[in-house]
Amino acid sequence: MSNWWVYIIECRDKSLYTGITTDVKRRLNEHQFDNKKASKYCVRLRPLKLVYKSSVFKNKTDAAKEEYRIKQLSKSSKLKLIQNI
Repeated sequence: MSNWWVYIIECRDKSLYTGITTDVKRRLNEHQFDNKKASKYCVRLRPLKLVYKSSVFKNKTDAAKEEYRIKQLSKSSKLKLIQNI
């Protein structure tokens, strides 16, 4: 069973992209350099910077629930979350 993380990437235009993965470093690298595996959103807004990595989740379902919760936050609330790391 893999551990899961929620991550937030800051894009060139200061927008925030939220996702989940089992390997944050690999996923950031894909968003940054791999056009086939990167999200279409991130491809057009490179360069990217990892600004948040959650505590570990034991399963994808729990990580996806947290991802959804974060995506519902306002940008100012997301920035507060990032600052509280």
